[in-house]
Amino acid sequence: MLNISTNTEVIRLKNQANKLNKIGRQGKLLEYIKDDPFLTDEDLCKSFGVSIQTIRLDRLELGIPELRERIKNVAEKNYSKVRSIIDTEIIGELIDLKLGESGISILETTKEMAFSKTKIVKGHHIFSQAESLAMAVVDTEVALTGVSNIKYLSPVNAGDKMIAKAEVVRVRENDHFVHVKITVNQVQVFRGKFILVALDSK
Repeated sequence: MLNISTNTEVIRLKNQANKLNKIGRQGKLLEYIKDDPFLTDEDLCKSFGVSIQTIRLDRLELGIPELRERIKNVAEKNYSKVRSIIDTEIIGELIDLKLGESGISILETTKEMAFSKTKIVKGHHIFSQAESLAMAVVDTEVALTGVSNIKYLSPVNAGDKMIAKAEVVRVRENDHFVHVKITVNQVQVFRGKFILVALDSK
């Protein structure tokens, strides 16, 4: 004969354990997102060993927006720092900016950016991300690209996420030397060396 009181106690203990696991997981989830706001739900479910639905429910309960919204929120804070171009001219989302030093942008590629036959992203989209980021990091009101030395290292496929990192390596009078690297899944697909010329805004 089943002992109903014993079974009830087992269920209660299991529910209590699940609740504690959930609280612990959500606490860690907040830490992870704070350290890296660009983790996807897929990344998080692998880290915690739970389903993607569980991660989405956790985010909802904690009031954490989805990745696209988090990127947009971070980018909006950085756009106000840019001096040389307006935000709509930056190709990709500007997720980090230290004016006069460095910057990072993310571009989610689409099939519209690619050749219809090969699904490979057209080079001018890649170059535009690199050049606009180089211009964004320069601490001046007006800048033009004077020289660019670029190399496409690997094809980019439609749907790939391109991460561009720019660094101001030298400033000589009106010339700003900016190096840009673009990666996809931590593999470098493009590198560019730009000399941007600062002009008198008048």
